[in-house]
Amino acid sequence: MSFNTFGQMFRFTTWGESHGPALGVVVDGCPAGLTLTPEIIQRDLDRRKPGQSKFTTQRREADAVKILSGVFEDERTDGPRTTGTPISLVIENTDQRSKDYSEIRDKYRPGHADYTYHQKYGIRDYRGGGRTSARETAARVAAGAIARLVVGDVNIRASLVQVGPHKIDYANFDWEQVGQNPFFCADAKAAALWADYLDDIRKQGNSVGAVIEVVAENVPAGWGAPIYGKLSSDLAAAMMSINAVKGVEIGAGMEAASLTGIDNADQMRAGQSKPYFLSNQAGGILGGISNGDPVVVRFAVKPTSSIITPRQTVTTDNRDTDIVTKGRHDPCVGIRAVPVGEAMMACVLADHFLRHRGQTGREGAVGFHHEDI
Repeated sequence: MSFNTFGQMFRFTTWGESHGPALGVVVDGCPAGLTLTPEIIQRDLDRRKPGQSKFTTQRREADAVKILSGVFEDERTDGPRTTGTPISLVIENTDQRSKDYSEIRDKYRPGHADYTYHQKYGIRDYRGGGRTSARETAARVAAGAIARLVVGDVNIRASLVQVGPHKIDYANFDWEQVGQNPFFCADAKAAALWADYLDDIRKQGNSVGAVIEVVAENVPAGWGAPIYGKLSSDLAAAMMSINAVKGVEIGAGMEAASLTGIDNADQMRAGQSKPYFLSNQAGGILGGISNGDPVVVRFAVKPTSSIITPRQTVTTDNRDTDIVTKGRHDPCVGIRAVPVGEAMMACVLADHFLRHRGQTGREGAVGFHHEDI
């Protein structure tokens, strides 16, 4: 299987399967001299790990990360520092229940990648989906924690903004609420409604999708490149690469089609030291290049395909049958996709920061400072 690597100058390669002994990531291109400890990475992994509420899979994984390479410490380094060499991270799987999947080893799950993987490779890991499992995203989050160090002045946050048909009210949007509920939701009222809604979905043996909004603030103007190196296209590719994601939009996104030119164009005024925009329909990106406004990306996650409600399918030898997927699954996998979206945003921005610096010799627009690099 090829194409397990993402990025150009800041690159990461994930490896491992849902029910294998471990999974992990190798990060290449991280500048030397950054302070990196397992605790820094663990903070992000703890937000993504399963079993933290009844609204996520009850698989119990500590997701404890180990740093195997790329960091050095002695009495002269004032803590563990990156060396500029590949950083290898490993996360052991400790709570697999492969027997839960024995009854579906010869059946394709509707809505899952079982059929397409089997058609492509002639073999598939039916235990939790192997590489198609959301378990793979733990490695991305670990890489994203390192990427945050590279773009240390950039503030990256995300919120669940829709579960099933229920959307948040942006009038109630408060970033402080994200850590106060099990949905990573910035609208406390919406989170309370989702609790009852998802409880019913879970008891029905069903699942629903979700929309996540990721915002990066303090991104300087100038990151990205025209045509084939657009910041927007790399962000779209990053979010679409997350398992179960079916749609991505930036700024006004699909709603831009219903706007007029007067409404869509972000008007500009002269500030004390540089221009500023009166709105942000562009989502912080113009012509594929950041404009200094917050970069805003939303992505849609489909309902979890593994459900206990019987569904029609076929066997690997092309016979009609029914399927019930036992085991521990998220009634809304979009909940744990919030820190994953943040991680992918961080990785793309780290890559574009290094590409911009390599091409122009500058870190970004005037006023952007990075003391660690």
